[in-house]
Amino acid sequence: MLDQTVLDETRARIDLAAALRMTARANMHEAVANHYSVALSPDGMRFLINPKWMHFARVRASDLILVDMNDPDSQMRRPDLDTTAQVIHGQVHARCPAARVIMHLHPVMTTALASIDPPQMPAIDQNSARYFNRLAVDLHYGGMANSEEEGARLASLLGDKSRLLMGNHGIMITAATVGEAWDDIYTFDRAAQIVVGAMSTGRPLKYLSDEAAEQTAKDWEGIASFSIRHFEEMKLILDKECPDYRD
Repeated sequence: MLDQTVLDETRARIDLAAALRMTARANMHEAVANHYSVALSPDGMRFLINPKWMHFARVRASDLILVDMNDPDSQMRRPDLDTTAQVIHGQVHARCPAARVIMHLHPVMTTALASIDPPQMPAIDQNSARYFNRLAVDLHYGGMANSEEEGARLASLLGDKSRLLMGNHGIMITAATVGEAWDDIYTFDRAAQIVVGAMSTGRPLKYLSDEAAEQTAKDWEGIASFSIRHFEEMKLILDKECPDYRD
């Protein structure tokens, strides 16, 4: 009988590497910063994460680092493991077990929305309405996040939400699968582009009614299969154009 744990890790590695490649292709990455992770254990203590300062466009499945928070000493000996990534993702995975996948980014338009007062995603179209009343906000940027205390604080802010708009910083998206998380973070930045574009006209925003925004958000929640199909279609493109992400 095949070891299901190995199969799960293999698929997780391939999907996470694919998501990183897709993010670079969508120009949502920031130099060699930012991190994506996926939990392998039910308690979130074992997870995969991309290596320190490797460009998203180059990451392969075999490059991903397996972190075990039950064995912190082993992590200290890894120069390719970013401390910030370890403490933030480690705390969120451990404190929010439902967050099987965590994606943290600083896309330009998303970060622009995170830098207005107050940080928000106004519901003005179908994409932005996906986040109506479903977005936690962090108003206390205090510099580079590099402590377990900061990771715990961010985890507590998520509460019953799966997204955290990090004021003056960026976005954190969590989900049950890599495909759902990637489609969510992609749609969030598309929505941010629409909102910032509308704001740039200097004209008043035309908000959706609360009723329409809430129904749209519920409709989005009912089509997880759309998100997964989007991700799988993007993987087919990668398979044709840069299949080495699977290595």
